[in-house]
Amino acid sequence: MSIATQERLSAVVNALPLVDHHVHGALRDDPTDRADFERHIAETDRPGVGSWFDSQLGIAIRRHCAPLLDLEPLADADTYIARRRELGAAEVTRRFLDATGTSHFLLETGYRGDEILGVAEMVERSGKPVSEVVRLETTAEDYVRTGVSSTQFVVGFEAYLRERAANAVGLKSIIAYRDGFDFNPEPPSTTEVLSAADRWFSRMAAGAPVRVDDPVLLRWLIWTGVELSLPIQFHSGFGDPDLELHRADPLLLTKFIKQVEPRGTQIVLLHTYPFHRNAGYLARSFTNVTFDVGLAINYLGTRAEAVIAESMEIAPFDKILFSSDAWGPAELHYLGATLWRRGTSRLLASWVNDGDWTEADAVRVATQIASTNAERVYGLASN
Repeated sequence: MSIATQERLSAVVNALPLVDHHVHGALRDDPTDRADFERHIAETDRPGVGSWFDSQLGIAIRRHCAPLLDLEPLADADTYIARRRELGAAEVTRRFLDATGTSHFLLETGYRGDEILGVAEMVERSGKPVSEVVRLETTAEDYVRTGVSSTQFVVGFEAYLRERAANAVGLKSIIAYRDGFDFNPEPPSTTEVLSAADRWFSRMAAGAPVRVDDPVLLRWLIWTGVELSLPIQFHSGFGDPDLELHRADPLLLTKFIKQVEPRGTQIVLLHTYPFHRNAGYLARSFTNVTFDVGLAINYLGTRAEAVIAESMEIAPFDKILFSSDAWGPAELHYLGATLWRRGTSRLLASWVNDGDWTEADAVRVATQIASTNAERVYGLASN
């Protein structure tokens, strides 16, 4: 590979402002110790056999994040954790968020929001614009806690959602976790929804937690979101062990997508690994589908370039978005950006050096994925 080409493209890609179209807040407080930090980075509450630093993610943190804490690359894990605690959560978060080069964060706030920074706090800590993405299931659960009856819930939820999402740029569903993508693609009838709501409220009255997981209600929430015409993000593919991964393949959404496409509502497939090629097929096939390979990039570490390449095989380049899907330790916000920039610049440089692309092609496509595709999908230019 031509070193000059690699250097030029790295300089351009590293300077691109990013729209992180799906991200969560950074931690409010320091992890209590190394074990607590490892739990936060692991995407699972289940212990590993050894240390989560002995993974692609752990080594990537030591390699890429250590210098931002004034340590040598690949400093050992205990030294890293000690320095992190010495600086404190606020300073660590400021350093990492600033180093992402992100120009706009689209923040999803519906998961363990008491542990992470909210919209206003992320604005303060990052100094960048932050727009909200509203989680449908959390919004339904919040509405229940206002004391409505089951009938009031069904009758009033759309108005409640509209008010909650009045300043949001998108919605999100975690039906992949709660039921799976092999759901009935048809909108449920009002009778079905009322019956399902009655069952849910009866379970809660008997002591069940406020957690919406009824298949009828889950798909009703999605169809209610479709009526708002905001982009709807769907967690798909890789996630924590609550997920049944084979039911999170986005191809299972095909019939639903076919019904939604004439309405124009954007369907955004998040993460998608190991189904990123399936997501690329859907993005190629339907006008209203876009996708990313966020989240997985962090956990793949030095192998991230391979998945970035696979995501760019069949999908039109204007259908691919950048995201970190970082939640918690701000290392994940930084790594999501750094590993994407590194993998993308290396990949594009190889194509240019092979004579298959021009440098102008490479810069144009990198810019689309970094920011302009998300600006179009979420209407950010008008916000």
